[in-house]
Amino acid sequence: MNLLPKCHEEFSKKDYWDTFFKTRGKKAFEWYGEYPELCGHLSKYVKVKDDILVVGCGNSKLSMDLHDVGYSNIINIDISKVVIDQMREKNKIDRPNLIFEQMDATKITYPDDTFSVIIDKGTLDALMPNVNEETLTRIDKYFHEINRVLRKGGRYICISLLQEHILRKLISYFPSSHFMFRVIRCRDVETKTLEEEGSAFPVFFVLATKFPGLTQQILELTLVGDSPTRVANAEELINSILSVQQSSLVCDRLKKKSVADVGEINLDLFVPGNDNPRYTIYILDRPRSKGKTFVVFLVPQGRDTHWLFSTKEGRQDFIENIGKDRTAVVVLRRNHTFKDWEEVKEELTPTVLNLSPPGLPPNTKIEFLSLGPDVGKRITLYEGDTKINGRVAIEDAFYDNSEFKYRRLIFLSNPFVVQSDAQVKSVKTRRGKVKDVIDYGVLTCEHHAFMCVGVNAIIDDNIANEVLVIGLGGGGLCMFLHQCFPKFVK
Repeated sequence: MNLLPKCHEEFSKKDYWDTFFKTRGKKAFEWYGEYPELCGHLSKYVKVKDDILVVGCGNSKLSMDLHDVGYSNIINIDISKVVIDQMREKNKIDRPNLIFEQMDATKITYPDDTFSVIIDKGTLDALMPNVNEETLTRIDKYFHEINRVLRKGGRYICISLLQEHILRKLISYFPSSHFMFRVIRCRDVETKTLEEEGSAFPVFFVLATKFPGLTQQILELTLVGDSPTRVANAEELINSILSVQQSSLVCDRLKKKSVADVGEINLDLFVPGNDNPRYTIYILDRPRSKGKTFVVFLVPQGRDTHWLFSTKEGRQDFIENIGKDRTAVVVLRRNHTFKDWEEVKEELTPTVLNLSPPGLPPNTKIEFLSLGPDVGKRITLYEGDTKINGRVAIEDAFYDNSEFKYRRLIFLSNPFVVQSDAQVKSVKTRRGKVKDVIDYGVLTCEHHAFMCVGVNAIIDDNIANEVLVIGLGGGGLCMFLHQCFPKFVK
């Protein structure tokens, strides 16, 4: 199963791109990949017989590789005469029919409806470094030319890092100009860059398909796997891409330095198409550690509300006891099914590899720990809305291979805190049937036990109705007191 991370940490968009261009400098545009990394997507949307225009070709090998695998109708344009002369000289013997023309992409000289595919690898990013008036005018001309020379049913393919202003410009133009609009994440490009450079930023394959008769906007997104997902509106698509970029920056930071100075970083992992997170991961580093050891701790279902795992203070205490330089605490979220720990580990491994500390030796096998061999069990009995407390859930939790289960009330605005819980036991009715009842003789909160000891110490046997409980809560304490002191608790 592919999982999509979303990070809760706040990083400014400016920091994101400042970091990218500072670390990459003039090599930034090498991050767009070449044919071997892009061929999986190109082969789906570019046919051998297509008439192809490559805009801003530069000295990229992309059109040369396309030619060598059978694409024969390719024209390359670039505004630089020097680049065009170099590429002509380089290809005049082996690829004499590969055309290179000096041309401004905002003033394309070819007639209307000339091309069935237009490929832009990093050109839009280079043309649009900002959103000043001059730049926006230039991009409007560029998009107009793309639309003009592209045939009906033709595809504009843009390989881009999708800075937000570029993404918004693309979305503001193409869907409203009767183009079906799809964004695909180029995982192979990122993988190669990560292997070669030690870090990588997300690269996207934007596909805008021209359908003049299109009556409604079609927006699709593929961030994991191969199947596109339809999105409702432009903001949903934009926010999804920004979230991917933010999570990528977090993972890049985790690979380079400790996060002990910020306490912890947490992110949610989603199954595409499901708005409920499947996992939540908390990443913590021990202060002054060398970042050479790493462990992933899996919290069984039902144990996520324990102080050790549900609070920052608890998790900090926990990592000191576990004794590793970096610990990833993984919580299994409600409304999902988990077969066993092996399935969980298999799902998580690709993600947690990106969360490893900077000093972890290469090819180290990730260590997984838990409280026991059982993933735990949680059954949702009811989930709904209340006027005062918002959305709530009532669930039965099973853990520690216990014969007992615990019924819990959870306010979903704070899903890692149990508002009330009680132990459930099975009893036989007079007719011999078995049913579940609350065991009022068991206190599930430790502080309630001390309160009851206090009541027992000071209660006056001669006075009825002497005990007043302020703050009913779930009623567990009151029912226990009523069982123990029926005369004094009403």
